[in-house]
Amino acid sequence: MMSVPISYNIIRRVIPRRAAACNIRTLQAVGSILFPSSNPCLSSYRAQSSSTATNAKNTTTATTPSEVKAQFRSHLAAERLRAYESGGQKRISKQHSRGKLTARERITLLFDHESFREIDPLKSHRCTEFGMDSPRNKIPGDGVIVGHGRINNRLVFCFSQDFTVFGGSLSETHAQKICKVMDMAMKVGAPVIGLNDSGGARIQEGVDSLGGYADVFQKNVDASGVVPQISVIMGPCAGGAVYSPAMTDLIFMVESTSYMFVTGPEVVKTVTNEDVTKEDLGGASTHTKTSGVAHASYPNDVAALRAMRRLMDFLPLSNDKSTLPTKDATDCYKRKLPALNLLVPDDPNIPYDMLDVIRQMVDHGDIFEIMPDFAKNIVTGFARMEGETVGIVANNPLTLAGCLDIDASTKGARFVRFCDAFNIPIITLVDVPGFLPGVDQEYGGIIRQGAKLLFAYAECTVPKITIITRKAYGGAYDVMSSKHLRGDCNYAWPSAEVAVMGAKGAVEIIFRNDSDLEQKEADYANRFANPMVAAQRGFVDDIVEPEDTRRIVCEDLRVLKTKHLENVPRKHSNIPL
Repeated sequence: MMSVPISYNIIRRVIPRRAAACNIRTLQAVGSILFPSSNPCLSSYRAQSSSTATNAKNTTTATTPSEVKAQFRSHLAAERLRAYESGGQKRISKQHSRGKLTARERITLLFDHESFREIDPLKSHRCTEFGMDSPRNKIPGDGVIVGHGRINNRLVFCFSQDFTVFGGSLSETHAQKICKVMDMAMKVGAPVIGLNDSGGARIQEGVDSLGGYADVFQKNVDASGVVPQISVIMGPCAGGAVYSPAMTDLIFMVESTSYMFVTGPEVVKTVTNEDVTKEDLGGASTHTKTSGVAHASYPNDVAALRAMRRLMDFLPLSNDKSTLPTKDATDCYKRKLPALNLLVPDDPNIPYDMLDVIRQMVDHGDIFEIMPDFAKNIVTGFARMEGETVGIVANNPLTLAGCLDIDASTKGARFVRFCDAFNIPIITLVDVPGFLPGVDQEYGGIIRQGAKLLFAYAECTVPKITIITRKAYGGAYDVMSSKHLRGDCNYAWPSAEVAVMGAKGAVEIIFRNDSDLEQKEADYANRFANPMVAAQRGFVDDIVEPEDTRRIVCEDLRVLKTKHLENVPRKHSNIPL
């Protein structure tokens, strides 16, 4: 059972799971739960800080070592209090009025109770331009909270940008803190979660700020494929700042309060004369449904942070295979799946929801879907088989008959490469009539984009198990983790059809001048509209009954647990980007 922060039980009553946006009273309630006025830590800082003020009145200059140390301790308490209070109560209230939690509140909700340890809480910027060297502008922490803690008792590093301090803008120091925590994560092999809420580069620092962004970008690249990197966009993220989340593995957004774009509505209006709102240009709906930049969105901060805790339960800590999470196997691997005998219609033209098939197969029907609102003709997500994480890739006939198009190919390829990088076995469910035809697809580069998915599967070295549930036509058959792309275990259900194309289309080409096309179509279907030929050639290892699929997959995963396969040595491959 996963460890939940003690405050969650209360906050669930404060914010409903599907609440569209949090109003100011709701957020203030959450803040008071997380950081009550009776907080012993704050009380201690305030008491020592008050002592500093009293001593300053009663003592001109400390003379003895004891007085010097006492004065320093009081000063330290005052600085810690400033760091803890961030931009002050007025700015915190303004943050709540926007429907957002503060950086510290988010961290408290994300991590197990009292497990987070902050790093560099007293670090501040070194800028002296434009009045930035005044004491009131030297806020300890400099607009970002970094550190490490436990999520479900597993080590995770995090940085949380604080919009109440200079609008969360990135300075040289701000970037150094982020880089430090990413370096530590790579050294020890633990994921990094970035909670993004920033107005962009700190203008007062000029090129130093831009250099800071580049340093963070380099760390994103260095950490890629080493530790999972997750970005949660919980406020503005614009300009060059968007490229750091873009290079992480997974991006999530909060509805109504977050947005991402390279150039804002004002610039778009000036250059193209188009009127567009921030939400339409770069809101959560735009990036989860249209652009595919983000992998999912949530109605509020609390729901997003709860989802991140659930996601971490599926992910390894690093690319070390031994860090893959394992749960108790509480769902019998021999469980029969009689529903699967009825879920897939015999008529290849009748759609069905592949998610229903997946939920029957995996442990307790639990799947964490990735990009559920984008390219719905392919399903990607994390699930468990016998308590161990697997990646699921499946064509979904409910949308576009399960055809592969540009968006589906890109979505699938990125997910396959993530699983391969972090040693997560991949289960592929195939029901694909081919690549989507059309002028838009050809002009959009379906040849190059479709090759991404093929390349990802071919390069992938983790255990790969494939089940053909119904159609597997043309080049799409090859692409979807076929035996020819080093698939480990490939199966077909009796309802499967493995062919170059459907019977009707094939007959119209082969027998175009024949008058008895109906009989020819029936003959072709009897010969090829089944998986027998593929089984005879060894392209599928067996034809299995749907109800036995879970048992067979679980047994294969046990066998493949010690699989070792290496690609041809090279500097790096050149995937068709």
